Amino acid sequence: MGRIIAVANQKGGVGKTTTAVNLAAGLGLAERRTLLIDLDPQGNATTGLGVDKAGLQRTIYHVLLEGVRIEDARIRTDLEFLELVPSDIDLVGAEIELVAMNDREKRLKQALAPVKGSYDFIIIDCPPSLGLLTLNALTAADRALVPLQCEYYSMEGLAHILRTIGLVKEKLNPDLEIEGVVLTMFDGRTSLASQVKNEVQGHLRSQVMQTIIPRNIRITEAPSHGKPIMLYDLRSPGSTAYLELTKEVLAHER
Repeated sequence: MGRIIAVANQKGGVGKTTTAVNLAAGLGLAERRTLLIDLDPQGNATTGLGVDKAGLQRTIYHVLLEGVRIEDARIRTDLEFLELVPSDIDLVGAEIELVAMNDREKRLKQALAPVKGSYDFIIIDCPPSLGLLTLNALTAADRALVPLQCEYYSMEGLAHILRTIGLVKEKLNPDLEIEGVVLTMFDGRTSLASQVKNEVQGHLRSQVMQTIIPRNIRITEAPSHGKPIMLYDLRSPGSTAYLELTKEVLAHER
């Protein structure tokens, strides 16, 4: 049975989509059958894998709101073991439309149930908010992975997302656990980044992933070429870091 990991943080610009795309790509390169679900109305994970949003017939919007099967919305990517359920601007209205629906927090979980066994991993890229879309992702997930930028304001939001994960576990999904907090955009030249790293590691200890994602220009360039970092520049520090993160996630399988 596949493991569902929601990549979530209500703060934007922390490397959430970058982490979701590159973790999914790393798992695909490891020949694990992987499905990436773009649950962000911005659709950055979709374009980050080289998919043209203008030509999409079915997206995650149609799955959640119109009952389209996941199997009919997924598309292939450049990686043999990685498939994508794309997103586009239609998803903006989904938060409002979901309010009136029965089991509104469980729509994604219900949609994934028939295909969960077909994949080793399902990665969900959540929107940068704690609305109904993120709630759907956390209700469907087995684990939550929280990217945390090594800056002060990111620290302020960490307690909020961890509290939300705890509430979802208590009220909606008792099986939900934290995969880990992954430190992103780390610049070892600044004392603040090191201070944030030490503080998070000191407070959360084993919940912090050992891999630290560096601030790396090649990581930021890769999406504009429609490629995960491993296909854009395999030898870059960013690629090395995300491959190490992939190994950590795989090690949790045992």
